Amino acid sequence: MNTISRFLALALFALLSNAHGADATPPNIIFVYCDNLGNGDVQCFNPDAKQRTPRLNRMAEEGLKLTSLYSASGVCTPSRASLMTGCYPRRINMQRSDTAAVLQPVAAKGLNPAEVTMAEVLKSAGYATCIIGKWHLGDQPEFLPTRQGFDTFFGIPYSDDMTKDKKPDVWPELPLMRDEKVIEAPVDLNLATKRYTEEAIAYIEKHRDQPFFIYLPQAMPGSTKDPYASPAFKDKSANGHWGDSIEELDWSMGEILDALKRLGLDEKTLVVWTSDNGAPLRTPPQGSNAPYKGSGYNTSEGAMRMPGIVRWPGKVPAGTTSTALCTMMDFLPTFAKLAGAPLPKATIDGHDLSPTLLKPSQTATPYDEIGFFYYQGEQLQAVRAGPWKYYLPLETKHITISGKTAPAPAELYDVVNDVGETHEVSAQHPDIVAKLTAMAEKARADLGDLDRPGKGQRPAGRVETATARQLGE
Repeated sequence: MNTISRFLALALFALLSNAHGADATPPNIIFVYCDNLGNGDVQCFNPDAKQRTPRLNRMAEEGLKLTSLYSASGVCTPSRASLMTGCYPRRINMQRSDTAAVLQPVAAKGLNPAEVTMAEVLKSAGYATCIIGKWHLGDQPEFLPTRQGFDTFFGIPYSDDMTKDKKPDVWPELPLMRDEKVIEAPVDLNLATKRYTEEAIAYIEKHRDQPFFIYLPQAMPGSTKDPYASPAFKDKSANGHWGDSIEELDWSMGEILDALKRLGLDEKTLVVWTSDNGAPLRTPPQGSNAPYKGSGYNTSEGAMRMPGIVRWPGKVPAGTTSTALCTMMDFLPTFAKLAGAPLPKATIDGHDLSPTLLKPSQTATPYDEIGFFYYQGEQLQAVRAGPWKYYLPLETKHITISGKTAPAPAELYDVVNDVGETHEVSAQHPDIVAKLTAMAEKARADLGDLDRPGKGQRPAGRVETATARQLGE
């Protein structure tokens, strides 16, 4: 009887282990992060978008749309720092550079190597990791992606508009890098999206037999006033070069999804598509943040409320939409959960979003109780909880990234049912105002505000002497 019992126990254990293994197999992860692309720039979020986005439309039909997904900043460097670490930029002192709103070439500051990145979390679970595209978290060797958990890097270290002609005595030619070496300078940005797409597909093919993580921070539509596109897309859209670049981004996403299907990886791969911040205000207008109010580079909804599509056939329900309040900071803990990887030991601000992704009807998130905080640089300017966004009353609100200030009154909006913020209702809801004001004060104590330090802040990385990235180095 003992022998039979042991046999049955072993058989049951094997059966349960196989079943658990099938459910617990970690997905491949591809995270696509566009640059300065607004909510109104894609048709599945704005039917009136001027450019065509058929592949993103189909991706949304096959997956989940997130309509209350927030970047933790309205500008590049801090938004990317928060995604990579799961933290508010102010917690890790990456809310701005020493001299500007974002890191610039040859900066002595960068993401602290002591911070645990999304790539490091996934690498600890056996993932192959790569970044293809724009980094913008430091261009010195200590801060490069290959020192932050990525096995390989192919792309540019900062923004497409940071070219030598802007500061010829300080900045080098805009470099294209392979790992830690400059392989082209200046880079031909017209071919950026095409080359990044080819690189991503080659990486998928090479690593198809192991879990992989591809971080694809696209350079387009970018920061220049005349966006780039390859010859196949140049002058083909109804929205000038801005539209051309977005139609090529749409093509790029389609090519990657087609590759997953061709290689039998479709149902094994979680793909997230979004943007770092909203489209900037330009004359004449180019990008769109519709239906949200405001433009990029501030704390408006248009600047920080991003289009988000999540696709994972068989896991994420197709054709669904979630209004759950979530942020870019949530993807690190979400990916850790799905990969079975431990979280960083240091405090992070993101939360596991997998219940919402796998069951979109689950709309409650921790931010409904603790609040989500809108910082512009060092300044706390607004807080959201549930459907309510409260613009804090500020005597000297920093209203532009260049530091211009002006007084700002208290304003309260229901940004779920009044997405255009047309009805200010603070007088009608003093209880909500009091609740959100208390949340803001907790944030100030933890993260700081202007010259007030927060008890939960950690230092950025720094080098004693910064040097320019040159061809061949």
